[in-house]
Amino acid sequence: MTRRPIRPPGRIRTVDGIPLHIVAEGSGPACVLSGGLGMAWFDWDAVAALLAPYRTVIRFDRPGLGLSAPSPVPPALTAEAGRIARVLDAVGHRGPATVVGHSLAGFHAEAFARLHPRRCAGLVLLDASIEEDPHPRLPRAVRTAWASGLAATLSAAGVPRALGPAARRLTVHAGTVGSHPPHPWERAGYRTSRVLRACVLENATYPYQAAELVALRPGHPLPAVPVAVLAAYDGGETARGLRWLERQRALAAALGGRFTVAAPAGHLVMADAPEAVARAVLDLAPVNPEPRDC
Repeated sequence: MTRRPIRPPGRIRTVDGIPLHIVAEGSGPACVLSGGLGMAWFDWDAVAALLAPYRTVIRFDRPGLGLSAPSPVPPALTAEAGRIARVLDAVGHRGPATVVGHSLAGFHAEAFARLHPRRCAGLVLLDASIEEDPHPRLPRAVRTAWASGLAATLSAAGVPRALGPAARRLTVHAGTVGSHPPHPWERAGYRTSRVLRACVLENATYPYQAAELVALRPGHPLPAVPVAVLAAYDGGETARGLRWLERQRALAAALGGRFTVAAPAGHLVMADAPEAVARAVLDLAPVNPEPRDC
């Protein structure tokens, strides 16, 4: 059995009234790494190790995830974008930072760039979620209330303790092409009702966050910063997989960014291809000859 480390890296800092687990390491220009639905700080370990000699790497657990305390309210796009800015404040970095957003956090990273343009030095979208025309079917309050009730029922039945770590391992297996052993802190978080509730609420609010981003784009242009879209490709020739690459390519074109592919890699690109992720950050350079006003 893998033993949990005695003490996790980083510190607990209060952001928006919520104790958040934040890890800051390295030196140089700031770079924030934000993972997808239900992910934790340690999912970025390999990428952070490659970037730390050249960047101040900042990782944080969103409310309820990893080692962070839960939030009293469900996730919302503008709140998540603002949280990135306040995490930077919490570690004493008030200048521009490059933000890397994976999967669901791609929404957050893009919204951060649009809503806090002077705080953004660059944007890397890592196999980011894409919803061209989202239309949530239920009122947000109804869906989040149902999700909270489901999480409470599962927690009362002991599901997180019994199945949480196994569900996490299945997720990692499905999202990677390589073999990745459990992280020493994996069991500590994923067997808790706190993390289960956070995962369920992130999933429940996904379509609303997607719709918020689509509505945000017309009135909040991207600042004049370099953008990179890095898509995962596992080497297969399925219509779905090839269509996903085309959607990622279209996202890069819409944002005026550079499109690259990490292969072979599953959706958890930071685990399968950390070198490609680090290279996307370090190679980030202006792609528009004419600067745009912020």
